[in-house]
Amino acid sequence: MLPNLPAQRHRSRRRALALILCCVAGLTSLGALSAHAAVSVNDDSGATVTLPAPAQRVVSLSPHATELLFAAGAGDKVVGVVKYADYPEAAQRLPRVGDNSALDLERILALKPDLLVVWMHGNSQRQVEALRQLKLPVFYSEPKHLTDLPAAIETLGTLMGTPAKAQASAEAFRARYEALRKQYASRTPVSVFYQVWTQPLMTLNGTHLVSDVIRLCGGVNVFADEPALVPRVSVEAVLARRPEAMFTATPGATKSDKPLATLDSWRKWPQIPAVAHNNLFGIDGDLINRPGPRILDGARAMCEDLDIARSRRTAAAQ
Repeated sequence: MLPNLPAQRHRSRRRALALILCCVAGLTSLGALSAHAAVSVNDDSGATVTLPAPAQRVVSLSPHATELLFAAGAGDKVVGVVKYADYPEAAQRLPRVGDNSALDLERILALKPDLLVVWMHGNSQRQVEALRQLKLPVFYSEPKHLTDLPAAIETLGTLMGTPAKAQASAEAFRARYEALRKQYASRTPVSVFYQVWTQPLMTLNGTHLVSDVIRLCGGVNVFADEPALVPRVSVEAVLARRPEAMFTATPGATKSDKPLATLDSWRKWPQIPAVAHNNLFGIDGDLINRPGPRILDGARAMCEDLDIARSRRTAAAQ
């Protein structure tokens, strides 16, 4: 008896279709499992932060952390921010939960976060510990170097379940950084004094993130060798080190009742090369002081100002 070929072909097609549907169902299940799989990363304190699934409701407790979260592609998962978290524009419309030093704990709890991103040395540790006691996961964020920032974005992307967007943002940062480094690596060094405050007179040492920016632009921090991160110095010490350029932060979104430090008082000391050549520069504090993606905008501004200082040095020598 001859086999029924059409019937066999029909059964084969049914078996193949069933196999395909089974595979699709399996892949869908794996995707669902992946979306809800536990994630684990190390934060900037060295602690391991583990979540049962990527965070969906995060409260950011510093402006720089907010910028990092948006850069990581997780802006739609940020449900609360602190005062001065003004970038990107979407962050301005989010609920406020106090400021860096005084958090509104009740407001934070009402937002039902599954993750807090905390500024390690900027937030009130007593209040952060109170939130910890309520079993809220805490991720400490404090990138110390420019080259730490891409990894910081990628780490938050892992926690938030947005690794592809985070990687793209991190790679864009690396490319911008490398372009600046190549452009300014061979420029003639310029000695720099960076003023944080006037009364008392304060600056930054060589391990601070801003010193990374100074080095990137071909500058040399005249107080890089100070042991304290934010040392107090004397007018006499600045006079002795004869900086060729002086910088300070100008008001951005972070305005206070007290005006930020200015460099005008140094004009009484024309023996300082920076004063003699009018190399007194201000940079938007939000661009230079926040360890977020926009710090490269601040770096670009500083690099251009140092080029002005170089040109004035050359003109004075002629």
